[in-house]
Amino acid sequence: MSRKMTTCAIMQPTYNPWLGYFDLIDRVDTFVFLDNVQVVKRSWQVRNRIKTPKGELFLTIPIIRPKGQSTKLNEALIDDTQHWRRKHIKTIEFYYKNAKYFDEVFPFIKGLIEFPTTILSEFNINFITTISKKIGITTKFIKASSLEPLEGKKDVLLANICKKINCSKYISPQGSANYLEAHTPGGAIVSSGIDLYYHNYEHPIYNQLYPPFIPYMGIIDLLFNEGFEKALEIIKTGRRPEIHYTEYRKIIGK
Repeated sequence: MSRKMTTCAIMQPTYNPWLGYFDLIDRVDTFVFLDNVQVVKRSWQVRNRIKTPKGELFLTIPIIRPKGQSTKLNEALIDDTQHWRRKHIKTIEFYYKNAKYFDEVFPFIKGLIEFPTTILSEFNINFITTISKKIGITTKFIKASSLEPLEGKKDVLLANICKKINCSKYISPQGSANYLEAHTPGGAIVSSGIDLYYHNYEHPIYNQLYPPFIPYMGIIDLLFNEGFEKALEIIKTGRRPEIHYTEYRKIIGK
C-alpha cells in the first residue's frame, strides 16, 4: 500500500491576507507560519488593503523592532502607543457600515483587532487562524518557531521544515519561484525528495461596495460583503489546478 501524500504550505503570517492566502491554506493538510524570519516594515506582514469609495486604502500596524533590521516576526512588537487599533476599527466601521453583513461581521473583526498581544506574529496568526476556522477551513496550523532548531535559508530552510513535518508535497506561491529554483530546477525542495507545485489562483468576483470591483483586497472585504457562510465557497471558485514545477516555466513563458 502506498503512503498517503501529505501536502503542506509555508507562509509568513500577514495582516488581513487576500483570498488567495486562504485558498492556499485550504488546499493543504498542514500550513506552517514562517514566524521566525526577518520582519520588514511596509510589507504585507504589517499592512493590507480595504476598499473605499476612492479605491483601496492601506491599514498599517505600527511596530517596534527591538533588534533593528535583524528583528524576526516573532520578536517584533506592536506599537500600541499610536492607538492604531482604535483607528483601524473606526476606519473599517466607517467604510463597511453599509455592507450587507456588517452587523454579524463587525463585532468579529473588532475582536480580532483588539486581540491582546504585543507580538506581531501572534497577532497575525490569531487573525488568520480565527477567520479560517470561522469560514470552515480545517487545516492543521504549525509555527515554524516551534520546530526549531532549523538550519538553512530560503529553499533550504523550507525543505528542512517540510522534512520535519513529514510533508511529501509542497505547494508554493508563484512569487517564490525565483528563489526556490535559483540554482537548480525544484531547488532544495525537490532534491530533498519532496514534490513541488505552484499555487494557481484566479481572483473571483463577488458583491462589493463602491463599484467597480477591485480584486486583491484583504479577506475582511469579502466577509463584510458576502458573509461567513458563503466565504469559503466563493474563495474556492478562484481555485485552478496546481502547476508542477517541471511545467511552471513553460506555462508562464519564462
